[in-house]
Amino acid sequence: MSGLKRYMIFGSLLLVLYLVAQYTKPIEVNWATTYLPEDKIPFGTYILRNHAKELFPKSEQKVYKTDIYNSLKNAPKSSSNYFIIASNLKTSALDFAAMKKYMEAGNHVLIAAFQMNGALADSLNIQLGSDFDFQNKTKYPINFTSPHLKRDMDYYFEKGIAAQYFSGLDRKKAIVLGRKYDQHPNLIQYRFGKGSLLLCPNPQLFTNYSLLNENGSDYAAKVFSYLPQAKTIIWDEYYSRPVVNSQSVLRVLFSYDELRWAYYLAIIGLVIFVLYEMKRRQRIIPVLDPLKNSAVEFVQTIGRVYYQQRNNHDILDKKVNYFLEYLRNKYRLKTTELDQDFVDTLVKITSIDTALIEQLIGYVNTIEKMDRNTKITDQYLIEFNKLIEQFYKLDRF
Repeated sequence: MSGLKRYMIFGSLLLVLYLVAQYTKPIEVNWATTYLPEDKIPFGTYILRNHAKELFPKSEQKVYKTDIYNSLKNAPKSSSNYFIIASNLKTSALDFAAMKKYMEAGNHVLIAAFQMNGALADSLNIQLGSDFDFQNKTKYPINFTSPHLKRDMDYYFEKGIAAQYFSGLDRKKAIVLGRKYDQHPNLIQYRFGKGSLLLCPNPQLFTNYSLLNENGSDYAAKVFSYLPQAKTIIWDEYYSRPVVNSQSVLRVLFSYDELRWAYYLAIIGLVIFVLYEMKRRQRIIPVLDPLKNSAVEFVQTIGRVYYQQRNNHDILDKKVNYFLEYLRNKYRLKTTELDQDFVDTLVKITSIDTALIEQLIGYVNTIEKMDRNTKITDQYLIEFNKLIEQFYKLDRF
């Protein structure tokens, strides 16, 4: 048997064993908090939606998937109850204004959310607190304040689903309907005209996990008893469907753990492959010497040429030309006649000592009148150069 065939048989056996193990393993409980009516997982709202008819037998149920402002704008004119059950709720000023108008007309709103932010929380001056235990082992006692609804034995729930409470609220406006530990409000009501607003910071009390328990179903039924029988029940799913609202092309991948991890592994593998290939095939970048500044060498070379030729007259002519060009460009002076008027003007403009300028201009006039065959000594060239350098130095200030 060839080596390739052995590897194929061994790989096939491993694949079969893996598939059998995956098929026979127990189904893992999904503890995701979706609050969706089609979800039969612990924290879905399948039971609540399907048994809401028992609590409100005369009500027609409608489902909206828009924000509060747009949902209430399209709400029926007849009496209705408006429900939001979600993890987070952030309301705008337009949302809260629409809610107030809706309730003042005689309708009622029930909101159950872990976080209530925005105009709702700011306008009602409410703050949320929690004694949440990350191990989910604490059972928090909750009960109603009304003697007609309060049980002798408090309500207890697993998984710490009653941990939230209102740590701050305006007690002059809020009506406390329920408490945790008989001291922290966990169910409150506000009156707006003919309607009301019920707030609960524990949305999991209305999920499948809670309603399958006798305590949970009794508690939820008593909460809904604060709402009247209305012609319409509105369920707003806008705040509990982030995946549906999302337009990302990857939303299907991130909806399932297996696909999400497969996506992550593919990205990680691609990154490792690219890094490995870069390491193997990247050419060594040669070190390039920086460009040398040859200006100094050029000046030295020119200086040696002039020094070897000993043409002092040519050097004097160039220095005179550069000097006169300097005066023309900087002070806009005419250099055709270098007389006493020119000297006086130059002294007045530059504020340099008159003796220095007269001596310098005297040299310039002498040099311009020299014959080309006149021999110029090095000493004469040095003295003239010193005068020019001194002028340039003083002229900078």
